[in-house]
Amino acid sequence: MDFFPVFLKVNHKQIIVIGGGEVACRKVDLLLKAHANVTVVSPQLHPHLQTLLEQQLIVHINQPYQSSQLVGADQVWATTDSSTLNHQIYHDANALKIWTNVVDDPAFCDFITPSMVDRTPIQVAISSGGASPVLVRYLRERLETYLPQNLSLLATFSGNQRQRIKQHFNTVDERRKFWEQFFRLTAVEHARTDEALEEAFQQLLTEKSNHNSGNVYLIETGHDPELLSLKALRLMQQSEHVLYHDDVAEVFVDLCRRDADRERCDYNNVQTLTDKLVQQGVRVCILATKDNHRPAIKNYCTHNKGIFVPILG
Repeated sequence: MDFFPVFLKVNHKQIIVIGGGEVACRKVDLLLKAHANVTVVSPQLHPHLQTLLEQQLIVHINQPYQSSQLVGADQVWATTDSSTLNHQIYHDANALKIWTNVVDDPAFCDFITPSMVDRTPIQVAISSGGASPVLVRYLRERLETYLPQNLSLLATFSGNQRQRIKQHFNTVDERRKFWEQFFRLTAVEHARTDEALEEAFQQLLTEKSNHNSGNVYLIETGHDPELLSLKALRLMQQSEHVLYHDDVAEVFVDLCRRDADRERCDYNNVQTLTDKLVQQGVRVCILATKDNHRPAIKNYCTHNKGIFVPILG
């Protein structure tokens, strides 16, 4: 991992952008969206930056770069067209222990900005560490088509219900299961108003007695994780406990939900472990290789109204 992924809170932070061209425009726009206090250092300003200055959205230092301009800054962006000057800015800022980004030069960056899918308050960030910007843009375009346009509405609505939902469910686990069911409702996926979400919310609350039911999912694995179906991936992300044998490749285990409990087991005792967990209301995912999982496990899954998902191919 070349860069640690993190979202920075920059509202009311003092951000210095050195350079007044098109690159600076893009960075300044993003920083203003995050409510930063932006100062641009440049003898010349792009017309867009000039407009922002006239609107009193930025501060302008109409001078060539000097290291003294960095004093008091929380973050520095070097966007000039001179790599020599940009590198000097980086070294000056580092001497003051200020996080610095030299645009399009990852070797001289304390942090980098990812490509973003913005559904505020939901944000998805993608980065290649500067290795392949075109690939990153391609991935962002694909994510834009996958992620629903009403994500912002869903996030705001669910955030407003956090205290309300505690009146109906006492434990974090019960609340999590409720929200997982809520977000998968067809009515929620197509909702465009708070009223539609409220109706679905109330309806699901009346059925809350079903929320504690456990289940078992048998996911067949092989050697290529790309052969997993979308259904298999969805169930792996829903499961709260993952059982797997030594012959299951780690890549399949890593694709399961991050906060799920993981437990190695033998194919001979997997049924006993699963019974206990399902009775406790846990959704269990059994990962078993296509070649080695025993028919008894598949029969057990079917008998207990579980779901068996074979690997593709």
